[in-house]
Amino acid sequence: MDLATFEKLLSPAGQLLLDEVSQSAGTQSDLALGTRLRKTYASGLVAAAVTQHHLRGKAAAKFGDDAGRMYFTHDALEQSTRQRVATHRATRIASTGASAVVDLGCGIGGDLVAMARAGLRVRGVELDPVRAAIAAANLRALELDGEVVTGDVRGVEVAPDEVAFVDPARRDGRGRTFSTADLQPPWDWVRHLLERRAVAKVMPGLAHDAVPDGVEAEWVSDGGDLVEACLWGAPFATATRRATVLPSGHGLVAVGELAALGQPGAYIYEPDDAVIRSGLVGELAADIGGWLMDAKIAYVTSDRAASTPLARGFRVIDELPYREKPLKAALQVRRIGTLTVKKRGVDIVPEELVKRLKLKGPNPATVIMTRVRGEGRAFLVDRL
Repeated sequence: MDLATFEKLLSPAGQLLLDEVSQSAGTQSDLALGTRLRKTYASGLVAAAVTQHHLRGKAAAKFGDDAGRMYFTHDALEQSTRQRVATHRATRIASTGASAVVDLGCGIGGDLVAMARAGLRVRGVELDPVRAAIAAANLRALELDGEVVTGDVRGVEVAPDEVAFVDPARRDGRGRTFSTADLQPPWDWVRHLLERRAVAKVMPGLAHDAVPDGVEAEWVSDGGDLVEACLWGAPFATATRRATVLPSGHGLVAVGELAALGQPGAYIYEPDDAVIRSGLVGELAADIGGWLMDAKIAYVTSDRAASTPLARGFRVIDELPYREKPLKAALQVRRIGTLTVKKRGVDIVPEELVKRLKLKGPNPATVIMTRVRGEGRAFLVDRL
């Protein structure tokens, strides 16, 4: 979608067209609807309206009810922060006492929306004129104040009362990038920004040794999905590493806790990916009174049931044979037909193992296969 088409979509005629698409989409195919509407509207505008309707439906997973009033492009929607994650970050920025934020590379404005709702004065800068126009339109559509301008973020002067927020593009000509060397704006520029009152959203796979000195790295998961690492500039850092689990908002910070090693207890816990990626499995073990079964595997075990959003808990019912043939026999005795295999640190492909076992029976079961002090072990478990 080009800028001229988007501006037409915002006109009274374009808004009427969007409403008509929304009302008719469930009763007519895209082909029939498009054919009918092109008798009244320009074909490019009809295509934009139909596309916008589909994107709004897709965006509901990230933006909830707001999606029905917002505008998107395919790429910008994919790159946008989930509303719940953006709200968490905006709330934390506001809690620092900040009053204003400049979003350097604001895209379609998803983070601007969250920060404006957190009570912050917002300003967005975006190189792509279409995305800049969409960001401004999204603020207006949601009745939020804010300014959006088109420009190169590296030439922007951050005001003394502003916090700088940047979400460097993580795509190059080959697709998604996992290297800081390929980020745009460049990583060196981002690192320099983080020496001041700044926050950066980066890839969740960021290596620990890539985090600049004095900067806090927060790994965030949402609904069990590890979605990002957020770097908090030196003035905002309250820890070296942090894990945050949404929607609960529970978290852990690095304190250098070294978990003890021991034999499996009555319960096994699978840490959330944010806990694992942040390297805080030892802190989790201490938090729930547990220990590790193997120094290199992120399963925590304990003799007590703990309710925590930071990990999935399982009660150990029994230990089963680890080797395939006796494992199958043990499961057949229990009349297991539907098997879920969870594994860590062992050379097993769960789907292939289940297929080879050819189990038949009325009962479901979950088996954890892992190493205990280097030895393969299997445990029949129930989810807490």
